[in-house]
Amino acid sequence: MKQKNLNSKGVKVVLVALLMGALSCKEAPKEQPKDVGTPEVSMKATEPFFKLSLAQWSMHKMVREDGVDPYTFAEKAKNWGFTGLEYVSALYYKELEAANFSKEAMASFVEKCNAESKKHGMQNVLIMIDGQGDLATPDAQKRKKAVENHYKWVDAAADMGCHAIRVNLSGSKVPDEWVASSVDGLTQLATYAKDKNIEILVENHGGLSSNAVMLAEVMTKVNMDNCGTLPDFGNFCIERSKDGCAQEYDIYKGISELMPHALAVSAKSYNFDAEGNETKLDYPRILKIVKDAGYTGFIGVEYEGSVLSEEQGIIATRDLLIKAGKELN
Repeated sequence: MKQKNLNSKGVKVVLVALLMGALSCKEAPKEQPKDVGTPEVSMKATEPFFKLSLAQWSMHKMVREDGVDPYTFAEKAKNWGFTGLEYVSALYYKELEAANFSKEAMASFVEKCNAESKKHGMQNVLIMIDGQGDLATPDAQKRKKAVENHYKWVDAAADMGCHAIRVNLSGSKVPDEWVASSVDGLTQLATYAKDKNIEILVENHGGLSSNAVMLAEVMTKVNMDNCGTLPDFGNFCIERSKDGCAQEYDIYKGISELMPHALAVSAKSYNFDAEGNETKLDYPRILKIVKDAGYTGFIGVEYEGSVLSEEQGIIATRDLLIKAGKELN
């Protein structure tokens, strides 16, 4: 009843009070929303779960056919957007074999590689070793000699700050014989490498080493912390023919079987479609297998195609890895 008896003066007072209250509310700073993700956190969420290294084999044509100095590896990899280096021993054999792999020649190799990686702020990751004898030969004396031939590369890897060398398991085509010989050869080499803090990695690299379940069996039997696998996305041809691969192990099954033992990973690539996808390999599917295994180390780009140039193929593989990796986050 009192509201009805308000005189005009009282009405004006009420209106002024209401107006002032509204203005004070409008001028009051609004409470800032809670921070649900700073730019830094958002950026991390879009980064892939792995680091990028470059396998030097991706530029083997540059070195062997175009005369590119292999010691420019660090500089080129840095310019292409990589942070890790995976050396290929065979690309330095011209000078090393000429010196019969002398201590002086090996020391020079290490010194040059270290100088270049330091100059360009790159990390030496591993060395891929070829042509040093069959670690899976059934001949015990030849196997021992092959093991000893790898010692200098273990030493070089240690002096370069690498975590591993990659070796091959050639020497027998008889499954049981191959497994037994592989276990012995790897055990000998990993025992030597253990004191050097170097890991011995086996890649699926043709022959019985591309039979993933057998290679996993070898790893289980060796049972050493510094001996593991380096799953390659594409090297699953067990037997070749003049027309290509006569027997190929299932790629995705093979990667799944090798990842529990993986201490490094190699991203093989051959060709790409218009959208930048690898035409033979399902990268998103493969990377999911790798991520689900808990792997967060370096993935090395290893382009082996012939349609794109080596530089174009390296960049296309790098971009596909980053894209597919981010989509998994």
